Amino acid sequence: MNQLNKLSGIAHWLPRLSLAAIFIYHGLPKITAAGDMAAAMGMPTAMVLMLGIVEVGGALLMLWGGFGPEWATRVAGIIFTIVMIGAIAMVHAQYGWNSINMGNNGGRGMEFQVLIIAVSLLYTIKGNALNDEVAVSE
Repeated sequence: MNQLNKLSGIAHWLPRLSLAAIFIYHGLPKITAAGDMAAAMGMPTAMVLMLGIVEVGGALLMLWGGFGPEWATRVAGIIFTIVMIGAIAMVHAQYGWNSINMGNNGGRGMEFQVLIIAVSLLYTIKGNALNDEVAVSE
């Protein structure tokens, strides 16, 4: 267990990098192909472009927060939570919980988005306290 405790100070990077990757992956196309994405999403182009900027900006804040300012981590958590609440309200809630493509909802349920909200709220509430090392007991 002591060996695992030695890694606790860097464990915050696992969900931090995952969140950043998710929001960069889904945000960049909204910036680089806003018109096409807007048509696919049934939203105004300006709104899709703004959403992409917010998603990528949140990802960059989450990464930056890992090295320094706690406010960047907390703001990123708030951004991700708001974006995911919007995604659930606009798309995923109508398909129920399951997002593993079981049943007839095509994998469009909200379980993935709820997990993102939970992790984002953890960063919002704890900030960079997740970066702190746990004291290793002998």
